[in-house]
Amino acid sequence: MAEEPVLKYETRENGRIVIMTMNRPERLNALGGGLREAIYDGWERFAADDNAWVCVFTGVGDKGFCVGNDLRETSEIRQGLRPAPTPRKQSAWDYPLSEGLNLWKPIIGAINGFCIAGGWRLAMQCDVRIAAEHAEFGIAEARWNMGAGWIHELSRQISLQHALELVIWGDARISAQRAFEMGWLNKVVPKERLMDEAMEWAERILYLAPRAVRNFKEIMYRTYYLPPEIGKAYARGLEQNLAGMQDSIEGPKAFAEKRKPVFQNR
Repeated sequence: MAEEPVLKYETRENGRIVIMTMNRPERLNALGGGLREAIYDGWERFAADDNAWVCVFTGVGDKGFCVGNDLRETSEIRQGLRPAPTPRKQSAWDYPLSEGLNLWKPIIGAINGFCIAGGWRLAMQCDVRIAAEHAEFGIAEARWNMGAGWIHELSRQISLQHALELVIWGDARISAQRAFEMGWLNKVVPKERLMDEAMEWAERILYLAPRAVRNFKEIMYRTYYLPPEIGKAYARGLEQNLAGMQDSIEGPKAFAEKRKPVFQNR
């Protein structure tokens, strides 16, 4: 019997919806055993697939979304007993996913359990985050003297004081409700509703104009650190890629005909 992959990559709705599921339940989906590399390959595959419009990213089971680095493997790497990840795939963790891979399709995080350290980093790559009520969160690197340069992006998603609470006092985990109160989670649901809720969000994307959706995401990310006048110019310039599209005819036509538009990303 073939061994299951450490990352499951599935498609639904004629390939429009991608579901990526981390699959190391025995290690609470810790980033080892090839999982880190498989995730990077999965993001590259999703980014390159013109037929894929939206991704739901989750972990198998209901105990762990991802608990971060597999510290056993990290220890072996630092002792020279195991090779380090290749630079190409390591770069996915050094830069924000959207800018790093020029990936502007929406990503929905379905957080099904412990979301710790590098697991938090993975969830940061998602545009919206939905968590099960029992999920717990934390950035515990200070507890183990581990680096976490990626935290510089955290204040892009929540307030500075909340970011400091998480990274400096990282010895304590927080609840899903607390993460929601911080504004980092979009929604908290019972665990049995988690994937249904995530899929509902994904299915809504299928009725929206994909180029406009990707434009909006790119504008929000690219202009976050820009002065307002430069951000406005960038946003207006990006809008021009809607000109001449069939979808730009279909949208107003469907509105006039009082029906749902059928977008083709053309």
